[in-house]
Amino acid sequence: MSIQITAQLVKELREATGVSVGQCKNALEEAEGDMEKALIILKKKSSSIAMKKADREAVDGIIVVKEGADKTILVALNCETDFVAKNEDFVNLANSLAQIALDEGIEAMQTKSADMINEVVQKVGEKIEIGKIEEITGATIGNYVHAGKSAVVVSLSGGTKDLAKDIAMHIAAMKPAYTSSADITDADKTKVIEVFEKEVAESDKPEDIKKKMLDGKITTYFKEQTLMDQSFIKNPEVSIETLLKNANATLVKFVRESIG
Repeated sequence: MSIQITAQLVKELREATGVSVGQCKNALEEAEGDMEKALIILKKKSSSIAMKKADREAVDGIIVVKEGADKTILVALNCETDFVAKNEDFVNLANSLAQIALDEGIEAMQTKSADMINEVVQKVGEKIEIGKIEEITGATIGNYVHAGKSAVVVSLSGGTKDLAKDIAMHIAAMKPAYTSSADITDADKTKVIEVFEKEVAESDKPEDIKKKMLDGKITTYFKEQTLMDQSFIKNPEVSIETLLKNANATLVKFVRESIG
């Protein structure tokens, strides 16, 4: 019995991933309408798919990161269009809000934000709202911001700021779904196994070979999606886990945010 792939399902998957309608429809057909499986299928085809937050009303905006002596602030300020996201008043507002959060604290920034936002809304005529706000503490913090649309902040125990920045850049590029293998749930494993079992079943290889193929595909998928197992983009000969060990450093936390 064939599963009907509705336009609404395709729309939801497209909003969640940003990939083309055709790719979304094909993934949903392969997953027999299962949204979670369709996401896995798209991920396995491209480890660099940029996942979007589908529930955000203001879909554009800018991300600002401000560094202090022992803490870093990330603020995402959302608006409706890229045109406003590039507006000088909007950009200045985002930077001002982030600086207040750094100097006076997030609560103080939120208290002051309403009047500041309303003033810019009157100028640009679009809805503006604060998205993610994060405070990352620690002595060894690095960040990477790409075109104001995506940002990663990394906090390490040990290591250097340059190392933290390199790892932030790696995370921005590779978009890991998990930090380590310990983060992979049984439900995650089950979904992935179901996706690859169907793929392997189409092979005419003997059953023992199919089992090896399945194990290999599952291992490769999770390696590509797990930060500690990923090959470092600047030196593919070492994994992120090895990179940290060699620097006597430990990953404390990372925050990733993207817009658009």
